[in-house]
Amino acid sequence: MKSILNDRPLLKEEIDKVAEVAGYLWQKGWAERNGGNIVVNVTEYVDEEIKNMPSIAPKSGFGFKLPNLAGCYFFCKGTNKRMRDLARKPMENGSFVRICDDGENYEVIADNPIKPTSEIASHLLMHSDMISKGNNYKASLHTHPIELVAMSHKRSFLEKDVLTKILWSMIPETKAFCPRGLGIVEYKMPSGTELATKTVEELNDYDVVLWEKHGVCSVSTDIFEAFDQVDVLNKSALIYIAAKNMGFEPEGMSDEQMKELSIAFNLPK
Repeated sequence: MKSILNDRPLLKEEIDKVAEVAGYLWQKGWAERNGGNIVVNVTEYVDEEIKNMPSIAPKSGFGFKLPNLAGCYFFCKGTNKRMRDLARKPMENGSFVRICDDGENYEVIADNPIKPTSEIASHLLMHSDMISKGNNYKASLHTHPIELVAMSHKRSFLEKDVLTKILWSMIPETKAFCPRGLGIVEYKMPSGTELATKTVEELNDYDVVLWEKHGVCSVSTDIFEAFDQVDVLNKSALIYIAAKNMGFEPEGMSDEQMKELSIAFNLPK
């Protein structure tokens, strides 16, 4: 069967980005077994031939009516698929889906009849929110960064902006490259609608959201940017934990130093 990527270099480039990031997640130990998800809006790369492609799997619902997504196309990790396999063979471990005109069902159109991630509803709710804001964000990432998840086990860190301030203060790049900080969602049942709704609420003020005792969700203009934000936050978590392991509480940058950084780089916070 001819791949949907054949003779479509721009679409292939986007899928290759997903595969590359999937490999990074596996190498970092952030994607055990089938853990984590990537969902990327690829509608801009869809031509008339793709629009006329038939479904290759039964139509399915995702639990919401999201009119913003009607007619949109997404590539995502398949359910029960591993990031390490998505990195090697994206079209054999990923799902290419079209949102139906009713805005509440989807169908798989290529290359293989792979059911999308079990958290498709959560991700699509985030993508609908991104479209409504007109922020040009097209990628959502869920992964399990070890040190950030570890820090979510301390109750005081879950108070509003406590963890953001700690992480920003560890190294200047963190505030520069994740300038909206880290939102917090206290523990909710994975894949549930409550978790999805709370995450979308936090995304009003943050680009990365920490799910207590579970993982993080990041959104941005492309999957590289979504990954980078998690990467810089987790580097700060590593620095904090390294200092604690050496037996002292890290001093961190002062409020004055962080304010100076915000002014110099014209940061939102």
